Amino acid sequence: MAASPATSSAVSRAASHARLANAPLRAPRAAAAAVSFPSARSVRPAALVADARASRLPVVAAAAPGHQRLMGSLTNTEGLRFGVVVARFNEIVTNLLLQGALEAFERYSVKGENITVVSVPGSFEIPVAAQKLGKSGKYDAILCIGAVIRGDTTHYDAVANSAASGVLSAGLSAGVPCIFGVLTCDDMDQALNRAGGKAGNKGAETAITAIEMASLCRHHLG
Repeated sequence: MAASPATSSAVSRAASHARLANAPLRAPRAAAAAVSFPSARSVRPAALVADARASRLPVVAAAAPGHQRLMGSLTNTEGLRFGVVVARFNEIVTNLLLQGALEAFERYSVKGENITVVSVPGSFEIPVAAQKLGKSGKYDAILCIGAVIRGDTTHYDAVANSAASGVLSAGLSAGVPCIFGVLTCDDMDQALNRAGGKAGNKGAETAITAIEMASLCRHHLG
């Protein structure tokens, strides 16, 4: 006697269930490992700075075959001569800058007899005197010291820009380093802070730069 369609369907389902029950169990597929990337927010700023510094160190320190690095010295100042052009305008500031420069020279063993100080009316007149000193052939570097403080007119911009471009031009035409030590400040407090106050003494910084450049030009680039 032939089985009815309903009976055949039931038998098929029972056989399928039996096969599934007897089939070996498979291990569950491992979940894909999560890959995380550090976000900019999760990295501490100090670590970023340290990494940046570390990445620059090999570039500065490494020397390719045949590489020669020339650099001025702050310790070998024997025989170096310096001219200092200082503006009298805003004298309360420029005197402090000059004092800082002379103290720096003394600290780095530059003899007083090798320093000539030239006084000019203001910062606008500095480049002419600097160029004259440079072309005289007597000096290894010229310091240019002044102070320009912003007022109510555009006079400040004219003097500051002329002093900066003039000192650059003086150095290029004379072939002698002319170091720009002219303060350009918004008010007197800013100037005094940079003339021995909490921001240091820019006159001393100018002198140190002059020593290094004078040494570089005399011993390596002369």
